Amino acid sequence: MNGRDLVRSWGGVGAGRAARGMRAVRAAWHRRRSDAVGLPPRGAERARVPGEVREAEPEPGGGVIRFARSELRIVVAVGGAVFLGWDGAGPEPSYALAGGAPEVDPRALLEPDKDGGWRVVAERVTVAVSRLGAVEIRTPGGLVLRRELPPRWWEPLGGGAARWTQRAEVAADARFFGLGGRTSGPRLPGGAYRLWNGAVPVAMPVQLVVADASAHLVFHDTPWDGTVVLREGEEGAGSGHDRAGRCEIRMAGGPLRSWVIVGTPARVLGAWASLTGAPALPPAWALGHQHARDFAGEQEVRAIVAGYQERDLPLDAVHLDAGHHEGGRPFSVDPDRFPKLPVLAEELRRDGVRLVSAVDAAVRVVPGDAVYEGGSAVDAFVRDASGRPVRGEGRAGEAVFPDFTHARARAWWGGLYEERLEQGFAGFWHGAHEPSARDAFGEPPLPRSARHALEGAGGDHREAHNLDALCMARAAYEGLREMAPGERPFVLSRSGWAGTQRYGGIWSGDVGTGWPALRASLSLVLGLGLCGVPYAGTDVGGPGGDVSPELYLRWFQLGAYLPLFRTRTGARAGREPWEFGAEVLGHARVALLERRRLLPYFVTLAHLARWTGAPVVRPLWWGAPEDRALRDCEDAFLLGDSLLVAPVLDPGTERRAVRLPRGRWYDTATERAYEGPGQVLVEAPRGRIPVLARAGAVVPVRGADGSLELEVWAPAPGRAGGGLVVPDTGEIERYVTRWDGRRVVVTRETDGGPAEPSRPVRVRGVGGAASGQ
Repeated sequence: MNGRDLVRSWGGVGAGRAARGMRAVRAAWHRRRSDAVGLPPRGAERARVPGEVREAEPEPGGGVIRFARSELRIVVAVGGAVFLGWDGAGPEPSYALAGGAPEVDPRALLEPDKDGGWRVVAERVTVAVSRLGAVEIRTPGGLVLRRELPPRWWEPLGGGAARWTQRAEVAADARFFGLGGRTSGPRLPGGAYRLWNGAVPVAMPVQLVVADASAHLVFHDTPWDGTVVLREGEEGAGSGHDRAGRCEIRMAGGPLRSWVIVGTPARVLGAWASLTGAPALPPAWALGHQHARDFAGEQEVRAIVAGYQERDLPLDAVHLDAGHHEGGRPFSVDPDRFPKLPVLAEELRRDGVRLVSAVDAAVRVVPGDAVYEGGSAVDAFVRDASGRPVRGEGRAGEAVFPDFTHARARAWWGGLYEERLEQGFAGFWHGAHEPSARDAFGEPPLPRSARHALEGAGGDHREAHNLDALCMARAAYEGLREMAPGERPFVLSRSGWAGTQRYGGIWSGDVGTGWPALRASLSLVLGLGLCGVPYAGTDVGGPGGDVSPELYLRWFQLGAYLPLFRTRTGARAGREPWEFGAEVLGHARVALLERRRLLPYFVTLAHLARWTGAPVVRPLWWGAPEDRALRDCEDAFLLGDSLLVAPVLDPGTERRAVRLPRGRWYDTATERAYEGPGQVLVEAPRGRIPVLARAGAVVPVRGADGSLELEVWAPAPGRAGGGLVVPDTGEIERYVTRWDGRRVVVTRETDGGPAEPSRPVRVRGVGGAASGQ
């Protein structure tokens, strides 16, 4: 940012916020000056490629291939994940891996290949390396899924981090997914995608590539700033030859190391969860409806909760925005607006409503403040190149920021949540001003030259920026586990990185308003699920601005089927369901009651996500990745295995086309049956969005008395079905459905054989005549 940029930015601040604008200008100037002094000049660079192969050394699970100017380490882990590390890079240290590097598969062997190359043959994948350093990822049958060209490095002659580029080719029919939470997609069209948190809601260097032959996941384990450039392939292009799809990774620094996992989508995500950690299991209440607001005080909280109760609108949690802090200081409470917060929290809990606190990572510089003084005492704050704490612009003034890449800082920060627990809060929302966010000028509040511990290795903010929110979530999660071991922590972050699912979920931040933002919300949640984060969502209606009653309703109906279902009111403006008129209120009540009815199903999916890594919200191609029509469908999703949800994403829609996977599907409102694969036209009135149930499915639901019941959808003639039910206790119940003459029989599978279900059963779809096209 130069002087001209500062002047231009100042013009957009506005006279009413002159003081804050001046602070922001000053902070931006200090960042620029710090970087000019603290970052090494780039200067001249030397380009390098691996060169020709010289020798190879077998090791357990793979080996090392040495080239003239580099070396490549290949390791196959138990479970099938393949590690590729250039220039001596190993799997550790890594913020993404859970519990360190996985156990190697001793059956994988390094052996000579044709034309002077080498290969590693494993059970689920073959890795072939040419004599010049090109790497091919092949199926066990020999089909090439990915061909990575020899990488190239640019090394500063004066020393410092080398930037690098790696190009790859994939099958002509392949489609790209992932890269974190992207608002375009979930299928990623051709273009450039930045890997820098704040520039996008959540950036992760995790690609899931789906082709006819197989799916594969690629994770580049470096948190530095970078860009992924994608170009989809084309079959029969030009003279009839296929044009391969292309992917180019450009990184500003860090090791060139990656993990590759091959198989079906379910197998790939299962191996990814084993590698980076099982998703944290949210408490059951966090799977219900939550509402966030910048409340004026305790009485307004009570009034809003009473508004939900009086209108028969289920509510499970209330989020207090950071405005409830005193003077913008984290872990504080404004005594004038919230004089008896523990009493309020207990009142809400008796009504089944939990209280969630926004937690700000910006620690305001206030001499004498307990948090500021405590952090200074343990040397917890990020420092500049000269060793002084970096001061940036926070919500309420000058602030310093904890270095969450230091174990001591995480332990100190995690202990601060005890004050929040004593106030009665049951969950925590990391929603504002972490260093991976952007300030008024679109820049992170910390300069890139800021120094971080990085677990003792040391480094600057260029390497630590993308890790900040992940490590902050870790600090909170581990602190809460220690202070309240009997409770499942609820930690919701705006940002994250690979492995963030171990500590909680992702709230997308501000995705905008309008109909495009509604579509972007679905894309973002689907993309995060394919990167291993099953618990995610956006704010219904967007963060602010004018939202039409129709848009609010359609967003509300979509949110009712996403893992994180949260409505939000910004700037103390009325955005509750009753503010949009009687019609919207009535339809919103239907959606909320249906979410409450499906709560046992969401609990089941959350447990299954923890055990298998499978997303709660899945693209339609999840069970049939070879179906190209499903790969291109972006306006509907699977909720687990049993339900297909087709939200309304455009104004004025009363009917919509729905692409169906193979099998029989029932409209849950009319019980009309449709046959897939194919496309059908389904009614989508204002009061609901189309939801279809898979034939043979067993869906756990909440009965009228609150007990768990089984909603069974009749199998297709001549076929059987079934499903898993997991109560919140974690015990797995397996059910099988089949036809016996003219009736549907449901049995529970036990160690002693089939048994009668011990829960009430309701069979639906028995009279539905099949149709489709």
